[in-house]
Amino acid sequence: MANQGTARCIEILLAIILPPLGVFLKFGCKVEFWICLLLTLFGYLPGIIYAVYAITK
Repeated sequence: MANQGTARCIEILLAIILPPLGVFLKFGCKVEFWICLLLTLFGYLPGIIYAVYAITK
């Protein structure tokens, strides 16, 4: 069983590789996911920044 630190690292890696997926796994289909999806569509880097922020806050 993974501890919380390992789970957080996996979430951050997913947020870097595919930002909306990382946010979806953390929050589900809530407003954070839709914001991340829009930012990723407008530019990959803003999506990554928001995803990492949303996961670590």
